[in-house]
Amino acid sequence: MVDHLREYYKIGDERVLEAVNRVPRHLFVPDALRSQAYKDNALPIAARQTISQPFIVARMTELLQLKGHERVLEIGGGSGYQAAVLSALTRRVYTIERLPTLAAELKEKVVRLGLRNVSVRCDDGTNGWPIYSPFDAILVAAGGPEIPQPLADQLEIGGRLVVPVGHTQTSQMLVRITRTADGFIEEECGACVFVPLIGQHGWKADGADSKN
Repeated sequence: MVDHLREYYKIGDERVLEAVNRVPRHLFVPDALRSQAYKDNALPIAARQTISQPFIVARMTELLQLKGHERVLEIGGGSGYQAAVLSALTRRVYTIERLPTLAAELKEKVVRLGLRNVSVRCDDGTNGWPIYSPFDAILVAAGGPEIPQPLADQLEIGGRLVVPVGHTQTSQMLVRITRTADGFIEEECGACVFVPLIGQHGWKADGADSKN
């Protein structure tokens, strides 16, 4: 899988590739799908959510340009796989999952796998985690109609936010914004497809393609 990421997708950050290599993806997928854990595709998990394709995990992580000292906020903790990869690359990971069942499972995995630098919260991730801000990097593992302003506001100067953004829930553009002393620099980093980002600054839980 790692060779495929390096050779086919041209993931060039060796620290990211090593983290992906170290994290056992099969521990984050349902038992019935463990034989597919290292294939290059997203897989369903509980609550109609997904564990992201290995490529998109590596790509989003690489776009954060982590060096090892950062405090990172993840929105959409889901299976816990992305948080585990981030935990191998940085000083502290704060992850928010809005669905109570998944958040409880994620907390259990964090303890069982000994991820001592990962904190989990069940809440609306579009509001961020203000008490621990500012963050050096923020990764959003769900697609919203626009960049949630609270997340941009919780970036440190020089910090980077990677988020899928799209006008519908069926396709998005991966966007990276970098906060500067004068504002924000925005870059488009390729098309992608994610589950909807539900919350105050995302999509309504019960309204397809309808913002709050």
